[in-house]
Amino acid sequence: MIIWLRKAVLCGWFGAPAAGALRGLAVSLAVRIWMLAALVGATHGAAATASPCVSRAFDRASYIVCTFDLREYALRLFWMDENGVPYGGFDHLPRRIGAAPVVFAMNAGMYDESLAPVGLYIESGKVLKRANTASGTGNFHLKPNGIFYVDGENAGVLTTEQFLSRKPKAQFATQSGPMLVIDGRIHPKIRASSMSRKIRNGVGLRAPHTVVFAISDTPVTFWSFARLFRDGLGTANALFLDGSISSLCAPVLARCNTLFPMGAIVAAYKR
Repeated sequence: MIIWLRKAVLCGWFGAPAAGALRGLAVSLAVRIWMLAALVGATHGAAATASPCVSRAFDRASYIVCTFDLREYALRLFWMDENGVPYGGFDHLPRRIGAAPVVFAMNAGMYDESLAPVGLYIESGKVLKRANTASGTGNFHLKPNGIFYVDGENAGVLTTEQFLSRKPKAQFATQSGPMLVIDGRIHPKIRASSMSRKIRNGVGLRAPHTVVFAISDTPVTFWSFARLFRDGLGTANALFLDGSISSLCAPVLARCNTLFPMGAIVAAYKR
């Protein structure tokens, strides 16, 4: 019933007021069931010994930081289910891949009104959206923007231009913007004087095997968020994923945001 309600809302089978109420009910119930099932899987046996997600204070702000060694965790991107319907949230992502339980999920890039990625999107080795090099307004077009990609036990964060010229092998990839940190330097257009504060989430690379995600608990500026990745987390390259709709599902922390809808989603599974 939950999946039926969700698809009915996405497909516009109800009027706006009824759709809003049904969507809230479907998402609330589904996320609770999803989180409970994921929590059981994530806390089974040795997987319960440590959580990849921890609270972190930096520069008078609070964050949740999730660190993954890709030799121990598999990262995957999700956009649409087998019926071509955008997942739109955490409620019916796969709870397991084989025997591996899900331990984390987060929104993973900007999207349009149809929940389609606005830039490059690769899933399971297939390019579903091509790279977007157009100029425009908004955070995505605050160049250089960038691409986060994963290929098995390796990952990377590159500017879009670097990715397109180097053509690294990528099983999964998502384009967003702006870059927060580029080769150890904060994006040249991100200023310490910025006053815009929002809940923000992003991803950085500490080593070829080590990926770090962060989401702020309270609104922060771009400058503060970039400094978290460069100075607090030691990532030489980091990418902004989104703001305001930033969402995290970390079953071991008993946290699963229900902001809805969202576009691409990144999830981690214990190997």
